[in-house]
Amino acid sequence: MKILENGICSIDSLKVSGYREGKYGVTIIYHENSTAAGVYTTNKVYAAPIDITRKHIANGNISAIIVNSGNANCYTKEDGIKKGLELAQLAADKLDIPVEDVAVASTGVIGRQMPMDILKPIAEKSLSQLDNNRESANNAADAILTTDTVRKECAVEHELNDGTVFKVAGICKGSGMIAPNMGTMLGFITTDLKVPQDTLQKALNKSIKKSFNMVVVDGDESTNDTVLLLSTNDIEGEIDENFQEALDYVCTSLAKQIARDGEGADKFMEVTASGAKSEDDAISLSKSIVSSSLVKTALAGADPNWGRIISAMGYSGVDFDPEKVSISIGNNDHDVIIVDSGYVTTYDKPELLEEAESIMKEKTVIIKVDVNNGDFSATAYGCDLTCEYVHINADYTT
Repeated sequence: MKILENGICSIDSLKVSGYREGKYGVTIIYHENSTAAGVYTTNKVYAAPIDITRKHIANGNISAIIVNSGNANCYTKEDGIKKGLELAQLAADKLDIPVEDVAVASTGVIGRQMPMDILKPIAEKSLSQLDNNRESANNAADAILTTDTVRKECAVEHELNDGTVFKVAGICKGSGMIAPNMGTMLGFITTDLKVPQDTLQKALNKSIKKSFNMVVVDGDESTNDTVLLLSTNDIEGEIDENFQEALDYVCTSLAKQIARDGEGADKFMEVTASGAKSEDDAISLSKSIVSSSLVKTALAGADPNWGRIISAMGYSGVDFDPEKVSISIGNNDHDVIIVDSGYVTTYDKPELLEEAESIMKEKTVIIKVDVNNGDFSATAYGCDLTCEYVHINADYTT
């Protein structure tokens, strides 16, 4: 697999743009007659654009996506649908496509009506700049950001078993209000490979389970989560597991970028739970640890308090024997084993805690737990919880 440097514009036939003024931005992604699949928040309170987009991609086709930042268009009732459709119509008129072929996504403050007098001129400016180049890719990735501090993108080139070379590329936004079942995140992924809609949906569902659904920043589940996967149908080949591999890589990369850019975060945390009886058990264990406020604050303070880790495992709902658990704290090069099959190694070697503390001062910390009860594993992604997170969210609308 080859990493590409042109972001979402690595898909040659795609045209994108992004433009923002202050906290408001609009991104456009355009390719006429694309095959589409989508996954959305499971929150019972969901935003108007999700209602619109679900209906518009029900037939499996879409030609454009219009995304606005600065306003979530959520809990806005009939006016929210009307204004979301206004943005879709604006794109449809400019691109000369049916409004039903336009997907809509929004991110920002909940419960406020869309300021169309501000957003429509921004959308018009963005629509006038559609292109396929590095600058367009940057603008598209930047215009969807809210409290994010960096753009998030990934693109790869891969090859099917029959020799067909294809690409997968995507952008996303997400920093806070991130919990299992996605978070306040929007993701837009594209491929030039021709993939049937049912296969596209199954592949996306599978990737989401191991990527975006494994990210926890603060435990709050958003109202606007949307991930759309588009196929431009430019290249034909015999679809095999290599397409899933490329899609998984892009989605996982984007998910990790969200975790690294968690609101107020200083450190990235990766938690792998192994030795579980089932995949669901492994997922529950890893998510429980990465979601723990006490683990996250220990990470912030570089405190190798492994008691918080095993405590989070204990309330995960997974049945395991605490006397068989192993726990390590490490980085990409080295693991410090704190508990070895129930035996606390630091009793005899207190220097191991000092070594673990040194590792926890680094920007990337990898926690591994093994319940020695089966063959399944799962990895979750998160970050530390800092005072800056409180400051950001205490002042979010004021």
